Amino acid sequence: MSAASFNQQVAIVTGAGQGIGFRICQELAKQGVSVLLNDIDEKLTAKAAKSINDQYGSCIGLAGDAASPQFIQQMVNAAVTEFGKLTIAIANAGITVFGDFLTYTPEDLHKVTQMNLGGSFFLAQAAAKQIIKQQSGGSILFMSSVTGHQAHKNLAAYGMTKAALELLAKHLVLELSPYRINVNALAPGATLTERTAEDGTYEKTWSTITPMGRPAYPSDIAHAALFLVSENARHITGQSLVIDGGWTSISPSPYE
Repeated sequence: MSAASFNQQVAIVTGAGQGIGFRICQELAKQGVSVLLNDIDEKLTAKAAKSINDQYGSCIGLAGDAASPQFIQQMVNAAVTEFGKLTIAIANAGITVFGDFLTYTPEDLHKVTQMNLGGSFFLAQAAAKQIIKQQSGGSILFMSSVTGHQAHKNLAAYGMTKAALELLAKHLVLELSPYRINVNALAPGATLTERTAEDGTYEKTWSTITPMGRPAYPSDIAHAALFLVSENARHITGQSLVIDGGWTSISPSPYE
């Protein structure tokens, strides 16, 4: 992908202290994008931002709760203050609270919906307002999941939020296309990150049941994200792209 497609772009990426979000920030910075990197963990945020700055420059870290509308506005203000504008927003932050449907608690449902839906919705809203004010056009990207397409054990609430994000992307086509803002979603499947690697059987299990023979790597997701927020994808909007090595085509259970 040509670096020219990211000329003078500024991005916010939430939940980016490690894993997929961090790799997206790396790839953006490599292309010359100025990045505001967010994570709720202050130490992770500082370490991740320093790593990217040391390699590519133009990255600031801002730790805080990406589910808070007040903090979301703070991120937008910080990006504009530091880099002069905002053109890309990637709502990567999310939480997973596993639980059987029959015993799932209101508290857990509130946590999952507040972060996965509320955080994504209000980041898109705040970013869109800034982009509209600039009259610059831009891109918004939501992070969905294969669980928004296929049922998965103990993830009814999580999958519900991820499916909702894909429909939100479609609805925002109507709202934001007049301002030259495209809105899409990515739906990763099993991905080998620091968190999933803690499960010693994760890579072997998902390599066995994924048609392409392995789980995704963060770079697989990051490369797709870069395309969807680049100038090369300006005519793509309201779409959801599944990145799962073919798993949703046959959907074998990892629990069997």
